[in-house]
Amino acid sequence: MTATTPDPPPPPRVRLPRRRGVELSLLLCAVVFSVYGYADVGLAHSGAVPPDVAGYGAGLGLLALLAHLAVRVRAPYADPLLLPIAVLLNGLGLVLIYRLDLETPADRAAPTQLVWSAVGVALFAVVVVCLHDHRLLQRYAYVSVAAALALLSAPIFFPAVNGAKIWIRIGGLSFQPGEFAKVLLAVFFAAYLAANRTALAHTGRRMWGLRLPAGRVLGPIVAIWLLSVGVLILERDLGTSLLFFGLFVILLYVATGRTGWIAVGMVLAGIGAFVVGSLEPHVNGRVEDWLHPFASIEAGRGPGQLAQSLFAFAAGGMFGVGLGLGHSTLIGFAAKSDFILATAGEELGLVGLTAIFLLYALLVGRGYRSGLALRDAFGRLLAIGLASILALQVFVIAGGVMGLIPLTGMAMPFLAQGGSSVVTNWIIVALLIRLSDSARAPAPPPDTLGIDTLTTPLPQREEAR
Repeated sequence: MTATTPDPPPPPRVRLPRRRGVELSLLLCAVVFSVYGYADVGLAHSGAVPPDVAGYGAGLGLLALLAHLAVRVRAPYADPLLLPIAVLLNGLGLVLIYRLDLETPADRAAPTQLVWSAVGVALFAVVVVCLHDHRLLQRYAYVSVAAALALLSAPIFFPAVNGAKIWIRIGGLSFQPGEFAKVLLAVFFAAYLAANRTALAHTGRRMWGLRLPAGRVLGPIVAIWLLSVGVLILERDLGTSLLFFGLFVILLYVATGRTGWIAVGMVLAGIGAFVVGSLEPHVNGRVEDWLHPFASIEAGRGPGQLAQSLFAFAAGGMFGVGLGLGHSTLIGFAAKSDFILATAGEELGLVGLTAIFLLYALLVGRGYRSGLALRDAFGRLLAIGLASILALQVFVIAGGVMGLIPLTGMAMPFLAQGGSSVVTNWIIVALLIRLSDSARAPAPPPDTLGIDTLTTPLPQREEAR
């Protein structure tokens, strides 16, 4: 008899570190920094620590712990930086709004913002716990776009607020439905482009060096995009329409790999901005303020909002005047919303402002990283789309308050006053948590949903063809 050599044992399965302890440590630091800022504002304003600082710290810490437990139980391999960054930005936003409340005691916004933050964290936990596989969303692409268009159209039937019809006010309750619509449109764009990416990249005819996809493939998504942007133009919401356009172009480029779409998008954006800025009085006024921010001073009417914002950034210098010691309330009614970044620039200076931008950049970068690591095209496009929403918002609002581009009515993610905005941003972070967990899991989840899972990265598939 011939002795048989036993098969070698299989190599041990590599388990990636979950890093939930790292996440918890960073969350503790985020809460401590926020509480320190809250106490510092009180000391600077009245010389005493606010009496409710312990309650504020306990409330923020409890919200952070709830979110952490949801991630630890249902998304153990999620990126450990996403949640701490969101908590730190939300906490800093609450500090800045509380600081401005001290100058406007008749209009306190911080308690309401804390309640909306709690609602946002609760929805964050619901999404992380209940959405066990992001590919489920792909089934509801057309339901998502129908709901998005309904939400976008609803404010048309309500009175304009500050020149734009983007709010729904019922009694004492108000919300901005366009904030929720951007997540739904991201789901639709990602699902449609994932299903038709081959036809978009390899069919159609060439024109001016760019291969244009067949109309039957590109037509539906272009129609949806034009309809949504048209509704936003009727509502005079140039900022959100610019965000949707940028999201559409970015996802189209990622799905097809055609750099020509970026050039086409920039040309179309320039043409659209010129036409709307020339014909729409509300938008034209903002363009004129951008071109001549000090015209009202020269005319003897005093500085306008953009001029006051530029003065606040200039007063902040390198290290700022200190929390609670600035004068950004001179900006007026939008100091807590559109122009809250001016308060950060004045009181934290260029150093503090750079730190805030780096936090946003890290949040967006980790979202892109999760998208590139995913094995399915829908998840890849959805992660990049959600991260791009945050990046475009930061660019549009920061560029507006700094005078780099015309001002548009959008909220700085997590920082600015606005319940709809903070709730939507928490939902975006929850989806990124779910996507990053799928990307970092040691093995791909079984395809139990009846959805095609693409195990080969997109660039390799294109080269194989």
